[in-house]
Amino acid sequence: MTALRRRLQDTADALVRSGAERGLQIAVYRHGEQVADVVAGLADPATGRPVTPDTPFHAFSAGKGLTATLVHVLAERGALRYDTPIARIWPEFGAHGKDTATIRDALTHATGVPGLPPDLTPEHLCDWHHMCALIADARPWWEPGTGTGYHSYTFGHIVGEVVRRVTGVPVSKAFADEVAAPLKVPGELFLGVPRAELRRLARLEDAPGNGAAPPDGSPVLAVAPRGVLPTAAFGNRADVLTAAIPAAGQFTARAAARMYAALLGPVDGVRLISAERLREVGTPVVDDVDRVFGNRAVLANGYAVGRVGTDPDDTPTVFGWAGSGGSYACADTATGVAFAVTKNRLAPDFTTAQTLAAIVAEST
Repeated sequence: MTALRRRLQDTADALVRSGAERGLQIAVYRHGEQVADVVAGLADPATGRPVTPDTPFHAFSAGKGLTATLVHVLAERGALRYDTPIARIWPEFGAHGKDTATIRDALTHATGVPGLPPDLTPEHLCDWHHMCALIADARPWWEPGTGTGYHSYTFGHIVGEVVRRVTGVPVSKAFADEVAAPLKVPGELFLGVPRAELRRLARLEDAPGNGAAPPDGSPVLAVAPRGVLPTAAFGNRADVLTAAIPAAGQFTARAAARMYAALLGPVDGVRLISAERLREVGTPVVDDVDRVFGNRAVLANGYAVGRVGTDPDDTPTVFGWAGSGGSYACADTATGVAFAVTKNRLAPDFTTAQTLAAIVAEST
């Protein structure tokens, strides 16, 4: 056992023993080689089923990194271009002045349509055509391309509908065919889980403080209404897990780390994008104030820049995305390291991911 793997295993075991975590996975690739694949705890406390390396977790917004990766794979083979107006592919989206919004704007949360109706239900969210019609007819909060603001759910449907219209297949299938299959992880990397695979998923639970209802008027509710807040009850629903909701995803840590590693370079002979495209994928293109939440947003094309818990200026070569509850996956162009952590005890912060990511950074 390498020193890094031993340190990660000891940390994971301690987190489970303390009650801070119920079950988790940690995986690290370096220069295309897997150097750690650690598991600890229970996938399902009700049955005692343990976490294994092939247990998928619902990882909420960490799935945005999967959807963005699919776009770059399609761009690599010439199926789309970042600066193409979305309305050229999806004409209905051009309503109410959104005709200038580009695919790059969608990747950088800049189309101006982050909001959703307050009465949105899980059933609405799982209805692809309902959601796309709703978003296409939305009036932008700002002129597309002139600012960024977190598109919590709408990111996935905007990007996913572009993918559907370009490829002719649902985004879940496009991802399975274009990303998961070449990486040889079809049973561990999903944008919507086949119903037959549901029994394999980890069961989510809420840690104290997670799932607390935000007050009326909270910006969270403008982009993720009460009915679709990222709680354990919501994330354990079979309809949510099997639907195409590509602002979220389901994966094992080792599959997510493998995907990010294959953005950086070859993994077992598979490279998802060229070195030239990687420079565009990992380079910050937005450094602005988020118009929804008011925080600083530093974004590359489809990813947040900076390691979780650090200032983006201090870790500018890291790109990835975190998900509500604490899952996280990323890559570092400077070190050639890809890292992912999945967990089923949903926390209101990213303490575990930050701790583990720091260990990896120190050790590689």
